[in-house]
Amino acid sequence: MDRFLTADDLSKSLRADVREGLTATPKTLPPKWFYDERGSELFEEITALDEYYPTRREREILTARAPDIAAATGARTLLELGAGSGEKTRLLLDALAGTLTTYVPVDVSADFLEDAARGIAADHPGLRVRPVAADYEQHLHLLPGGERTLVAFLGGTIGNMPPAERIGFLGGLRATLGDDGFILLGADLVKDAGRLVRAYDDAAGVTAEFDKNVLRVLNRELGADFDPSGFEHVARWNAAEEWIEMRLRSVRDQHVRIGGLDLDVSFAAGEEMRTEISAKFRRERLEAELGAAGLALAEFWTDPAGDFSLSLARPA
Repeated sequence: MDRFLTADDLSKSLRADVREGLTATPKTLPPKWFYDERGSELFEEITALDEYYPTRREREILTARAPDIAAATGARTLLELGAGSGEKTRLLLDALAGTLTTYVPVDVSADFLEDAARGIAADHPGLRVRPVAADYEQHLHLLPGGERTLVAFLGGTIGNMPPAERIGFLGGLRATLGDDGFILLGADLVKDAGRLVRAYDDAAGVTAEFDKNVLRVLNRELGADFDPSGFEHVARWNAAEEWIEMRLRSVRDQHVRIGGLDLDVSFAAGEEMRTEISAKFRRERLEAELGAAGLALAEFWTDPAGDFSLSLARPA
């Protein structure tokens, strides 16, 4: 395994993000800190909820279109950003079996990544599996490529970035590709606002627990004394930006001590801290942002319900 990210790197990044976010107005925290072991378990539960459709819809598209993706790209290297368990990726690996020589899964969790990579290697004995522990936003230029590389960025994670950051990130991907490379991008689509809100505020409260888990991460990693019961989960549709916002709302006036940062933070009753944005797209917006990053849309697929999309893009 290539390791561009150490435990010390993660600690420094967490400290910087928390200090910056909790001293800002309004307060924010980046969504990447949801995903400790418990957060990852909760997200897996979320993907199985009736209200949360993106994972199912993306899998439907991959099931139907993986042979088309293989035919269009002839990929020899598959590099997956935020690989996680790699379950959806197995559909691509099977379809690409005729050309693919190397699979490069990238994730911040080295232990989880190592286990997933071992399982994929066992199931694909002729495939070189080269896991990389990295933060793809910081280490993009260090990631290994190769001839006819297909970069997969699935799950709608691109929506967690604001527009300027998205375009910059896509431009960075473009810079890592040869002229024969492709990007496969999963993106959720604009739809009924009520349905979107329910996807991020389910009746069983799993997403609320997931949102509050970031407070437990800060308590454990930074010696903070957040009381998760002092916050309630809020999901709101921002029509102007066409994104969902997840927030934690303080239910009372309270003060929090973050010992690891020597930082005291006050929350007023009703004050909200944003923990995630999840942008939803229209085809025209995706095409324009890809174009601004030096990429051309080659294929655009949706599930039969038109809920989710996969875009295949190549250097313009």
